[in-house]
Amino acid sequence: MNEINDFGDIAKEYAGKFLDYLPTLIGALLLLFIGLWVIKLIVKYLQKLFEKKDYDETLEQFTLNAARWGLKILLFVLVITQLGVQSASLVAAIGASALAIGLALQGSLSNLAGGVLIIVLKPFKIGDWIAAQGVSGSVVEISLFYTKINTFGNQRVVIPNGDLSNNNITNYSFNGTRRETLSFGISYDDDIKAAKEVLTKLVKEQSDILEDPAPQVIVAELGDSSVNFSVRYFAANSVFWDLHWYMIEEGKIRLEEAGMTIPYPQRDVYFYDQTKMNGTALRKEKNQD
Repeated sequence: MNEINDFGDIAKEYAGKFLDYLPTLIGALLLLFIGLWVIKLIVKYLQKLFEKKDYDETLEQFTLNAARWGLKILLFVLVITQLGVQSASLVAAIGASALAIGLALQGSLSNLAGGVLIIVLKPFKIGDWIAAQGVSGSVVEISLFYTKINTFGNQRVVIPNGDLSNNNITNYSFNGTRRETLSFGISYDDDIKAAKEVLTKLVKEQSDILEDPAPQVIVAELGDSSVNFSVRYFAANSVFWDLHWYMIEEGKIRLEEAGMTIPYPQRDVYFYDQTKMNGTALRKEKNQD
């Protein structure tokens, strides 16, 4: 009987403490839900503000992600404090946790630092075509830790920002135009000047080829089997690839229509009668004796 009475007293004691603590718990939960709702409103407001001002898309995404996570961390601290945890103890716990997490996630912190460098230095932005880490494609997203790229074959490649910020990046979209260098070969028996006129006329007919810098059609190499022309021009990124495919096809057609021969690789092979050569060598030796 005494044990039952003791258990009942303990239960009443904890129930009383729980009831006393219940308003604090409810307040913390209300703070959590209201805080999440306010954070959502703030992020939406920032997003609308960015859309009206037409800021850089890369900066928009980075700022929104940073604001979202920063506000959530602040809300977490407020909720913990509301539950009665002392600020000094909380700061010490957060510091120790940050140190442990930092040691465990050195790679992630490196990616975070790389993301900040990419946003600040802007070696590329969303929509640019870049080549980095052995892949090339269009940048579709720059987050705090990773950059996402769509390749020419429509594959999604995710590259850590730490690797991007510490290695070479080729940005094909930065200047708005690109230079193309196409090679066309003709036979050594063909008329070089006539072939050059054909290719020059083809270049002048293309309105998408920029006049400044001026395009060039030059004899670039006297190859093993052909005389090789180099057609060099600049074009806007938006029409670069369509023009690239057209020039290759039309260049071959025009040269063939003008009577030019586009030769295959050739090699002359000479056969010698080894027995006759040995006999000749022996006769020379006898004559010398």
